[in-house]
Amino acid sequence: MIYQFKSYLAFIRRSKNKHGVHSPFVYNLVTNCFYNKQTHPAYNILKQHRKNLLADTTTLTITDFGAGSRVFKKNKRTVKAIAKNAGITAKRQRLLFRLVGYFEANTILELGTSLGMATLAMAKGNPSATITTVEGCEATSGVARSYLNNFSINNIQLITTTFKKFFQQTTIKTFDFVYVDGNHSKEATLQYFEMLLHYAHNNSVFIFDDIYWSTKMTEAWQEIIAHPKVTVSIDTFQWGLVFFRKEQRKEHFTIRI
Repeated sequence: MIYQFKSYLAFIRRSKNKHGVHSPFVYNLVTNCFYNKQTHPAYNILKQHRKNLLADTTTLTITDFGAGSRVFKKNKRTVKAIAKNAGITAKRQRLLFRLVGYFEANTILELGTSLGMATLAMAKGNPSATITTVEGCEATSGVARSYLNNFSINNIQLITTTFKKFFQQTTIKTFDFVYVDGNHSKEATLQYFEMLLHYAHNNSVFIFDDIYWSTKMTEAWQEIIAHPKVTVSIDTFQWGLVFFRKEQRKEHFTIRI
């Protein structure tokens, strides 16, 4: 927590808003998506989904394939506690919805379904998209599946397996949009990034969650943005976004949201 606090102070000092951005691509993204204040009917659906999860007292036995949890010390957790402490925030959920719509993403991959809060946001962001979401824990994926089924959404394929096995078995060739919120270790994050590069195209966007979760996660983020295939990268503190647009020179941005 001390590392995150210090990192956030440093982030605030170096970050900019839209007025400090000179790249047309990033300026338009920040102005028309990041800072978009328009309300959407889907926001009410996301809000109700969150409310339902926060009221669910069911206890789950969690199988954790990642770097563990700072909040939970045992593997038995209630659905409401997971939604409150480990789920995506309402603000980020709405932003994820907008990002999918803004980029008109058609093939979407989520690594780390958890309770499906981010999954629902992406599904609503583009109802025509095909969303593949992968979760290693059977207990949480079961809850996610149950709740998502209540919305009669037909564009989500929820796969319960490890990320490594998913990459070994998938037949999908490319992804327009990738959201990574799984194993928060440096080694695993970099491994997933290298695997994901095979599915990237010029207009793909990858989003990595919790890039300041630890010093090692920040190191992973720094290695990712230094990769020669990454041209544009954006640090929003909670998320790191990377793009592969060959028509743009390599440039990094630190943006307050």
